[in-house]
Amino acid sequence: MRLDFYPYSDSFEELIRVSRQAEEKDFRIVWSAELFRNPFVGLSAIAHSTTTIGVGSGIAWAFTRSPLSLALTALDLDELSGGRFILGLGSGVRRLNTDWHDVSFDGPIGRMRDTVEIIRRVIESSHTGDLIRYEGSRRSINMRGYERPFSPTRPTIPIYLASVGPQMTRLTGEIADGWIGHELGSPDYMRDFILPNLKAGLKAGGRHRDSLDIVPSGICVIHPDHHTAMRQTAGVVAFYASVKTYTDFFAYHGFEAEALQIQERFRAGDIAGMIDATPDEMVDTVTLSGTLERVLEKLAAYEGMVDAVKLAGPTHLIGIDVTHQAQESILRELGGNNAS
Repeated sequence: MRLDFYPYSDSFEELIRVSRQAEEKDFRIVWSAELFRNPFVGLSAIAHSTTTIGVGSGIAWAFTRSPLSLALTALDLDELSGGRFILGLGSGVRRLNTDWHDVSFDGPIGRMRDTVEIIRRVIESSHTGDLIRYEGSRRSINMRGYERPFSPTRPTIPIYLASVGPQMTRLTGEIADGWIGHELGSPDYMRDFILPNLKAGLKAGGRHRDSLDIVPSGICVIHPDHHTAMRQTAGVVAFYASVKTYTDFFAYHGFEAEALQIQERFRAGDIAGMIDATPDEMVDTVTLSGTLERVLEKLAAYEGMVDAVKLAGPTHLIGIDVTHQAQESILRELGGNNAS
């Protein structure tokens, strides 16, 4: 099982430095996510500054750009990276799409299916001059007389989808080249909820397990003192527990009461209280943090179920110095594919 890496950076200079370090440490893919930056700009810098490590958007929002724009971006980044690019897409939530970007979120499953299909058709045919036409339930394209004046680096570019709910997870198994997990999770949740839905999707698409790269994610702080590692990660867990959408996830792991208490303190504006209401046991269960021995134990529990694990330091409700320390500990302690 390989390890992937999501770097945090205050600057593009740091992003390049850390990505090069991840490449030297034999991490498989370095991912860039969308929120405070455009993920593709950072990936351009990484692709230009590295030679062997995979580069992927993990994730870019799928509905806030046209499928044509996403396809052309993927083609450019694949060329810039020498065929190392992965287009990772996620739907985002309704409010992000409608209120932030003024785009429709109706029928997200059909919208994602259409988006992936159009991207693939553009990548396949944009350099041939052939008519590109597709009428989907939510998105369409009718492109005549367009011919990109250079051939793609590869005939196809991998498309990964991020999902939490069962429908999008099944769609991922049916049509995508890979699945990217939420940054909170556990081997038990993977076994009981994610894998059955991915397998159902694979069956619906007439596909085999080896056609899908399965990549759960994990927040990771490695510290000699287990309690310290838990408290440095508690802010991320509290941040997600404050959102009602995730209550069922925490209930599955036996922490519904804690999640509801965190939501109550969130409504009261008590950030410190949210973190205090997040016990070590809860953090230990849904993250990959702990002593090095504990982290390796957690990673080993994924063996046989997944293809890689994407690691990241904590970035919510925590000091930036802790984020940097966690990132450096991941690179130092888990480089060289120590998880295997």
